[in-house]
Amino acid sequence: MGHGHADHELHSDDEALAAIEHHHAHMLERVTALAEAIVAAVEAGDVGTAHDEKANLVEWCEDELIPHAVAEEGPLYGGAGRTDKGHLLVEGMLQDHQAIIGLVEELRAAEGARAAAVGFAIARAFQLHLRKENGLLFPYIAAHPDLSLAESVRGLEEIVGS
Repeated sequence: MGHGHADHELHSDDEALAAIEHHHAHMLERVTALAEAIVAAVEAGDVGTAHDEKANLVEWCEDELIPHAVAEEGPLYGGAGRTDKGHLLVEGMLQDHQAIIGLVEELRAAEGARAAAVGFAIARAFQLHLRKENGLLFPYIAAHPDLSLAESVRGLEEIVGS
């Protein structure tokens, strides 16, 4: 638990971490379902449905995934990025964001089996990214004496959900 801010009005670091992890689990479930819907349509040979399911995933990425990533980059990554031990981890997280955004751009132009493959790649890249955030970065922030996970995410429903 972070010790830098003792006057948490809304959440402790433990509560903030639980909220983030819950939101991440929901997001991962959704992106996986959307990617699997593309695969199912392609496997069924339903070109129209595959196109529609791809559009659903692109829309979700634009409305949910990318705003979530952008919201993390400021207040959540900023403090850890200024620490000796955290800056390389944050740089890795930022590179993940760029890779995922690149995959979304690739998905936009893809159809059929390629769209299914790229959609699944987005889901798996996001899963790996979440493992690093939930297992490495967020515990680091929560344990750092000068950082507060709760303060970093206060008011950011893109990160903790609504």
